[in-house]
Amino acid sequence: MSKQTNGTIAVFGATGQLGGAVVDALLERKAPVRALVRNPHSERAQELAARGVELRSIRTDDPASLTSALAAAQAFYFMTPEANTLEEVETEIRIGTALVDASVAARVPHVVFSSVFGADQESGVPHHDSKHTIEQYLRKSGLRSSMIRPAPFMEVMAPRLERGEIILRLPLPEDVAVKMISVRDVGRVAAALLLNAVDIPGGAVELVGDELTGPQIAAAFGARAGLPARYEALPLSVLPSSLDRAMFLQFAKAAEHPSDLAVVREIEPSALDLAGWIRSTGWSAPADLVGS
Repeated sequence: MSKQTNGTIAVFGATGQLGGAVVDALLERKAPVRALVRNPHSERAQELAARGVELRSIRTDDPASLTSALAAAQAFYFMTPEANTLEEVETEIRIGTALVDASVAARVPHVVFSSVFGADQESGVPHHDSKHTIEQYLRKSGLRSSMIRPAPFMEVMAPRLERGEIILRLPLPEDVAVKMISVRDVGRVAAALLLNAVDIPGGAVELVGDELTGPQIAAAFGARAGLPARYEALPLSVLPSSLDRAMFLQFAKAAEHPSDLAVVREIEPSALDLAGWIRSTGWSAPADLVGS
């Protein structure tokens, strides 16, 4: 256990879902937070300011603004923009390396990067390999760094309600166990690392809160709703891009190697499994799309 950090924690991506979860977890621990934002006048940025978050305006193509925004920060969390095309993958790498360079220039004592599950090696999935590239760049920077590698989010697993039946459809065979983690728990793990409340061996940890097959996921939602539930495995051809198809092939490959679910709970004892996430969020069945 390391000595806890008391200084300002800088967060890039604070106005988004994942960065917002990191801010939530830091504020729960009474940590001073500085959000690096493109538009400090946006509604979401102003909501953060109202909660006591310091705002710093930055441009990812302006190294000086990034370095200035990180001045005197005791730790820095960043994630990179979601990439859906090869062009966006290149932009993601550019932004990620710029943030690392700024961290070096500002001499940030500890940097936490939110990567992706399996990014310890190249996978052939462009928007996953981009994070591998950023990880490698960060490791070579000489900075003290920690990599968190979340599995897919529980928040994207929600099924549909059709004719009074809960139906989950994913482009994965029904015997494939999907690894998943709640966004809340990613934020809490990141906060623990940023505050030096924990150390992780090797400077990287894969975040998995549960792993269930499609039928098991559907059943968990059905149990909550008190309705029958089933799973439908879709062909990969339903996915809109080659990047998405490569990603789901990687999900299936990752399922061949079960995860140690205790790893996340050693850092965040209250980490949720899927049933716990469904209960904690108060999830309820959506409107029936075709009538009961």
